[in-house]
Amino acid sequence: MTQAAHTAPPKTKQKKDARDIRADAQKIANSIKIEGQTPIETKAIANGIQRGMEMFLRQQSEKARELDKRVKKVKQLSNQLTQQKSDDVKEESATTQTNPRLPWVLLALSWGLFLVVGIIGFVVNSPS
Repeated sequence: MTQAAHTAPPKTKQKKDARDIRADAQKIANSIKIEGQTPIETKAIANGIQRGMEMFLRQQSEKARELDKRVKKVKQLSNQLTQQKSDDVKEESATTQTNPRLPWVLLALSWGLFLVVGIIGFVVNSPS
């Protein structure tokens, strides 16, 4: 036994916010009501407060979007920077891999010079 339930479509956050804003504006207008003020005047004040609240919320959402754009740009720049650093590290490691021969070459040269100096010193100082 199925029952066709007619439910209202899910309410979006914006519509709920608009209803909340309208209710809040009406509460504020009623709280600042002056003696002798007509209901039409109170409704006009509530409408003004509502417009002001909506304008404020729009400005805040614009600021939030701008901030999100800036954060996104900073993240992109930081990703590019880290990528460049990793490329630099790879290049440095490639250059350090060709340098391990240098200490061995210098060691061989120093021993060669030591032997040459030793032999010359022996030949010069030997009794003839």
